[in-house]
Amino acid sequence: MEIRHLEYVLEVVRHESFTKAAEALHITQPTISKMIKNLEDELGTTLFVRSGKKVKLTDAGQAIVSQSQDIVRLFKNLQSELEDVTNFRKGLVRIGLPPMISSAVFPRVMGRFMASYPNLTIRLVEEGALKVESEVASGEVDVGIVLLPTRDDRFNFFPVIKESLRVVLHPTHPLADKSKLTLAELEHESFIMYREDFALHVKISEECARLGFKPKVLLESAQWDFIYEMTAANVGISLLPESICKSLNPARVCTVPLTDPVILWHIAMIWPKDGYLSFAAREWIRFTKEFYRTEEEDSRFQ
Repeated sequence: MEIRHLEYVLEVVRHESFTKAAEALHITQPTISKMIKNLEDELGTTLFVRSGKKVKLTDAGQAIVSQSQDIVRLFKNLQSELEDVTNFRKGLVRIGLPPMISSAVFPRVMGRFMASYPNLTIRLVEEGALKVESEVASGEVDVGIVLLPTRDDRFNFFPVIKESLRVVLHPTHPLADKSKLTLAELEHESFIMYREDFALHVKISEECARLGFKPKVLLESAQWDFIYEMTAANVGISLLPESICKSLNPARVCTVPLTDPVILWHIAMIWPKDGYLSFAAREWIRFTKEFYRTEEEDSRFQ
């Protein structure tokens, strides 16, 4: 049995499909099927049964998976440690972050980091903040950028940005001329929001529920620029952070402060309290902390 056999099993479980697992691993479907069949022959038992287009684990398969996750994680940690020892200034840092954050907050710090460490590689994994939390916890990414507060106390965190959401409307919207808006005034509006697996969607929905209504969500997207375009087309309204709003074309949309309640977009970098972090990940954390602390100090003197 080889580590890659266990990785293949976990990938099939993740996708519930040999074909999709093969695509994710960049191998052919016959190859992954053959490797798992060889593993089944070695173990003398069946690990998967087909159910329509999906595959499901047998009891033996479930036993393999329950142990394989820790084995694969520990093996990857070993690989990272050995890479650090033999190649101190080379490595990989895997960063999970929502699409809105990647475009609005991190280009400058990433640019400076890559200029300082040209031999290090950054791999971005764009997901909603809730998914990023689970990926940090499972070790799929080294560092995550999420919306505070997190749902898990197993993380260290460093606050990066804190700002309020603004209401984004078409210039002809009846509320566009308001100097400020409350969430209650938006009860009957059509919302264009991030997907429901995004923390910002959850936060907005919770605030609406606290006021006794459920937002009418007309469209959902993982991309802030699509949300902006739909708002500019007068399809509905949206709520976006101040830093995003500054980049919007004022001829196409109006932005109005949301004052009751003030919904905060509080972004932080998180990493696991326990477990190995590669040199690249440790240096990214140190570099990012220093970058934002310097920015905060500079802003005090402007």
